[in-house]
Amino acid sequence: MATTFPQGFLWGTATASYQVEGATREDGRGESIWDRFAATPGHILTDETGDPACDSYHRYAEDTALMQQLGLNASRFSIAWPRIFPLGSGQVNQKGLDYYERVVDALLNAKITPFVTLYHWDLPQALQDQGGWANRNTIDAYLRYVDVVVSKLGDRVKNWMTHNEPWCISILSNGLGVHAPGLKDMKIALQVAHNVLVSHGKAVPIIRERCPGAQAGIVLNFNPAYPATDTEADRLAAQLFHARFNLWFVDPIAGRGYPKDAWEKYEKDVPEIQAGDLETMAVPIDFLGVNYYSRAIVHDSNGGVGKIINRRNPVNMMARGWEVYPQGLHDLLTWLHKDYTFPALMITENGAVYDDVVWQGQIHDPARQDYIKQHLGILPDLIAAGVPLKGYFCWSLLDNFEWAAGTRDRFGLVYTDFATQKRIIKDSGHWFSRIARANAITD
Repeated sequence: MATTFPQGFLWGTATASYQVEGATREDGRGESIWDRFAATPGHILTDETGDPACDSYHRYAEDTALMQQLGLNASRFSIAWPRIFPLGSGQVNQKGLDYYERVVDALLNAKITPFVTLYHWDLPQALQDQGGWANRNTIDAYLRYVDVVVSKLGDRVKNWMTHNEPWCISILSNGLGVHAPGLKDMKIALQVAHNVLVSHGKAVPIIRERCPGAQAGIVLNFNPAYPATDTEADRLAAQLFHARFNLWFVDPIAGRGYPKDAWEKYEKDVPEIQAGDLETMAVPIDFLGVNYYSRAIVHDSNGGVGKIINRRNPVNMMARGWEVYPQGLHDLLTWLHKDYTFPALMITENGAVYDDVVWQGQIHDPARQDYIKQHLGILPDLIAAGVPLKGYFCWSLLDNFEWAAGTRDRFGLVYTDFATQKRIIKDSGHWFSRIARANAITD
């Protein structure tokens, strides 16, 4: 018996500009922080850069045809700020705008609804040289960029996401140094997080003004936290992790300001807040994008229990040690619905990384198919219970340049041969296609 989804449910895939486009020096595109970061030895596991990645800058029509072949009705992709403003501000690069106009038109001609992420991590390097997101002048540059892009595409694109994963933009990239620009300064990271949320709040009214009927939101990555043991120490540690990773970003957007316990723990590293910032961040949005891959198991090693051996089931792991835990998505969506009042939720990223092998021209990836099936399987009951879930975007359409892991980590429903740029739909892609076309879990 098929498990059906509501009429109009969105079935899509997600990509990001730097991960798929390549052509980093073509048609006037400027340098991004990821170009600089990836070109620095030791930053990327495979010593690659984002060029050529999947060469989607030249192959967008082919990739659109793949989505059409898969029966998708939505596509989430991002725009490269350095293609529009090579120096972050100043003169508009018309060739960059023209490219995204072609991408949007191709999607619409294929009857695929475009969902545009305005910032997916590729800050123009010229702005980073002036302090990056820690400099409030970057907010002004971002708003001009948003104004130009939405003015150009707003007659055809109605669904907009201001930012992808502010935690990654700030903490992962400026506090932990794992992603571009590779800084390890928590005070800078928290100021970046704050300024990004302020820019979100200021961008939403611009989107609405330039695009009548716009649906505007933001995408957050969530890592539900579970205590490793039932001790009070682990419970408190999980609570603090939750406040720092999840609440620090969702609460300001919901008008609640920053969580008190995390603020106090950050002490001298807390960001500078200007008058009106918290009100700006809390601008009403039409949907919240939810990115979920796995959960966090949190242990306080000073709590008296000692070292805890990783309790995750080793059989139930993805290729990079991430646990397959669909209950985490269930708990996350239930919590967001219960504790907040967002008009709609969308799963904007969910997917699995495995070591895929081409065998006689095919890619058999039952583990990825099972991962997606398990996570989709929890959704109908949640929707029936009132969770306003409107769509599911699988990460990702293609195997791509997976940030610091280079092309080692494969998340795609479609296999990319990076030597030839040949695309091969994996078994999971064919399966997902059947689900999307039927709007139901049929097998």
